[in-house]
Amino acid sequence: MSRTRIVITGTGFITCIGNSRDEAAASLRAARSGIRPFPELPQQSGICGLAGVVDGFDFSGSRSEDWTYPPEYTIDRAHLRSMSPHVVYACCAMDQAIRQAGLAPESVSHPRTGAMCASGGSASVAYANLRVMETQGVHRCYPLSLPAGIPGCLNSNLAAKYRLKGAVLGFASACASSAHALGYAFDQIALGRQDIVFTVGAEDCNRYSILPFASVRALSTRSDPAATPSPFDAARDGFIATGGASVLVLESLDSARARGARILAEVLGWGEAADGYNVMTPEPQGEGLARAMHNALAQSAADPAQVDYINAHATGTTVGDSAEIRAIRAVFGTRLPWISSTKALTGHGLCLAGVLEAALCTIALQDGFMPVSAKISRLDPEFEGVPILTQSRPEAPTVIMTNSSGFGGSNVSILLRRWNEAES
Repeated sequence: MSRTRIVITGTGFITCIGNSRDEAAASLRAARSGIRPFPELPQQSGICGLAGVVDGFDFSGSRSEDWTYPPEYTIDRAHLRSMSPHVVYACCAMDQAIRQAGLAPESVSHPRTGAMCASGGSASVAYANLRVMETQGVHRCYPLSLPAGIPGCLNSNLAAKYRLKGAVLGFASACASSAHALGYAFDQIALGRQDIVFTVGAEDCNRYSILPFASVRALSTRSDPAATPSPFDAARDGFIATGGASVLVLESLDSARARGARILAEVLGWGEAADGYNVMTPEPQGEGLARAMHNALAQSAADPAQVDYINAHATGTTVGDSAEIRAIRAVFGTRLPWISSTKALTGHGLCLAGVLEAALCTIALQDGFMPVSAKISRLDPEFEGVPILTQSRPEAPTVIMTNSSGFGGSNVSILLRRWNEAES
């Protein structure tokens, strides 16, 4: 039985480095960071006040009808009333992905088209609703605050707006969530259950989604956006958070060819594994991530020597970056691929991170370069001899591995391949 090949035919970007594929690509190639001061964060000791801020959106109004977003997108009031900020981001990214993939409405709303989604829900919407419940009573709560705030609000709202009729699921594995969504989207197609699957990651960008990480000392405390976050740097001290949304359209090769779709990249396979170690701290040797990478290579029938570049999960925490490099060394031995972390430019997208970084890797495959690991002033001596990209490399990768890890030790590794137009 022949193996189903799975390709990417559409992407969508609502991010701090650009609100379109072209804007994100230009920022990635130029190493242009989206990190800047964020007035919503308190200016106090131990909190840097920086975030990856998404331009073009204003969610300061207490009612969704008062929110603003770029005028080229349309969300009718009936749908908007049950949405949180990150769902609005996701709708805009979905529209981009649908347009790039050339999908007709009847193909989007089809029993063999699904969506695998990941978000942490909306703490801001949930908090506002709970505050009303505690101060005014439950019957004063806005009924649609429930579908707007719970972790499943992304998949349920997208299913309603786009009339999705296939498998629609939500994933919650912390910062590996949307990478898991991508992996299970791959499986849905490989098993013949779906022909097309939207893979969606999205997060709010506000103090409620960011500040809790300060309590566990995971956020950087430096205030210079040109210097932080700085994965792999000797002085790294934590991550900077971001919000937004990213979408990938995964599709069987047969379906893409039948539609005459332009193919952007191929998904070779993926792997997952858990640390089984600690709810907050990664296993020091990266043992779970190493197994996830081994599993991805095995499923893809790929040799480690075929991997040209690794987009590391590396967020800029001391323990996390070190554990990941140890895992990479365990898998690849003395022949290490080029490595960088795009989070130096985007910040850490939390549940959004996996899909966003896979989409950025799709850009790297299409445009023929390897992104820089920016903001490294002095490489951590522990990483001596590791080929970490301190400048962008104008060399076209053929195979890219992208890693994601989450609190609780969830690990995902995904392999992507550059598409040769002669194969279309």
